[in-house]
Amino acid sequence: MGDRITITASDGFTLNAYRATPEGKPRGGVVVIQEVWGLNKFVRDVVDRYAQHGFLAVAPAMFDRVEFGYESDNYGPEQFQVIGGLMKRFDHDTALLDVAAAIETAAEGGKVGITGYCFGGAVSWRAANKGMGLSAASGYYGGGIANYIELDPAVPLEMHYGDRDSGIPLEQIEQLKARHPDVPIYLYPADHGFCNSERPSNFDRDACTKASARTLDFFRKHLG
Repeated sequence: MGDRITITASDGFTLNAYRATPEGKPRGGVVVIQEVWGLNKFVRDVVDRYAQHGFLAVAPAMFDRVEFGYESDNYGPEQFQVIGGLMKRFDHDTALLDVAAAIETAAEGGKVGITGYCFGGAVSWRAANKGMGLSAASGYYGGGIANYIELDPAVPLEMHYGDRDSGIPLEQIEQLKARHPDVPIYLYPADHGFCNSERPSNFDRDACTKASARTLDFFRKHLG
């Protein structure tokens, strides 16, 4: 359904993206922020599903400034060494310029929401704090949440976490709930990455179905 495109950030950098357009008039736009594996099959499938639900969906290639065209379907331990090298060179500030370019593209569909997984969940939290022309944000198991706990959202925001996620301890999630009592933070009996169907050891169909339905309802409420 979707197409690979390029988009240009405000500083002139051109990056890859994946866009899917719904049949008929879009009910809004959705920006999908990848996990650390780039615009791989999982991310493209998510973009396609949002288009099937009536949204113009766009996923920017968030690591293109570090390694242009990077993407991987390898979830093995050896790939984490590659990812570690990429993250050492990753600039979180210029990354928001790339998010802004994706928001501008998704805005062709109307009001824009942002969602993301793992790395993308944290990016979604930061984008919600900045506002950036967004109307809503729904993040999944955003890592490093302790680093962003003081950032108040400027737009309606919800978050989704697995209660068996060893990388995001429950005490961190409880701290997040205490600091942001107005932000719906949902817990599921699942591990990290419970929505990635390409990782059978982590994927939890029931948890993902419930969380995804909540995100759709949230976006329908705030986007159209």
